[in-house]
Amino acid sequence: MRQVIIIGSGPAGYTAAIYAARANLAPLLIASSVEAGGELMKTTEVENYPGFADGIQGPDLMMKMQEQAEKFGTEVVLDDVVSLDLTGDVKTVTLGNGDVHEALTVIFATGSAYRKLGLSDEDRLSGMGVSWCATCDGFFFRKKTIAVVGGGDSAMEEATFLTRFADKVYIIHRKDALRASKVMQDRAMADPKIEILFNKAVEHIYGDTSVTGVGLVDTVDGTETTLDLGGLFIAIGADPRTHLVHGQLDLTTFGTIAVDGRSSRTNLPGVFAAGDVIDPTYRQAVTAAGSGTVAALDAEHYLAGLPASVVAAAEQVEADTIVVPV
Repeated sequence: MRQVIIIGSGPAGYTAAIYAARANLAPLLIASSVEAGGELMKTTEVENYPGFADGIQGPDLMMKMQEQAEKFGTEVVLDDVVSLDLTGDVKTVTLGNGDVHEALTVIFATGSAYRKLGLSDEDRLSGMGVSWCATCDGFFFRKKTIAVVGGGDSAMEEATFLTRFADKVYIIHRKDALRASKVMQDRAMADPKIEILFNKAVEHIYGDTSVTGVGLVDTVDGTETTLDLGGLFIAIGADPRTHLVHGQLDLTTFGTIAVDGRSSRTNLPGVFAAGDVIDPTYRQAVTAAGSGTVAALDAEHYLAGLPASVVAAAEQVEADTIVVPV
């Protein structure tokens, strides 16, 4: 039995692991078999993470986080969680390979996944003109003509933010009216750099090594046109990865895991959540990392309140099974 199991290997998960490991909790981190490192593994240069004045590649940042977590004694397993039982005093985590792990606490940091258009070239050109985060990548589109796909508040906010860098920003929306709040619509429509294309859907993304344009289809009459672009931002929402905890953890109206105020405490004792899976608004690497810190500290405080014999039993199992790097 472990003291802490962390599910998720983005900035929240690895930061939680660093803090938990330095508190001598010897955490086990389940990092996924195919998506270890989270969304930053799909990002090129990250310039807004503190401490890297010249920027850092997303995969490099995640590798450094993993190395730091392992340095202090985190055990990282590259497998997928297939089921959880979080309701008892001892939590059970079942992996795809059949292994079942037990823990006194679980930190759930599975992040969220940006919704995609489902086009064949979307992933191919990810990081080469296709982006899901204006705050992360807007700087790279100075003096360019770009487009934002979407019609909600997020799309309006992304487009307005991108006018700081781009010469021209199109908003592409498949319907004849925006879903965004009136104040967000008014702000976008009043910006001279923004032009809204109604009743248009992106059918193709063009470019060999970077985005050069998109193919549009009119959703009313079916006519097809092309639009020359230097970048495409997709802002049609994100889905928190909560499928493993449905029926066990309370969710918010946004679909994220509900936590108690600014803490990471969920509705179940000993279960904590951190990162994008609790954050429908900011979804930044640095805010996720801070959230992971909160979760590790909350887990540490929870463990400190358990009977000493229970914690000692978990510590003995860890001592018998885990080799801590020197």
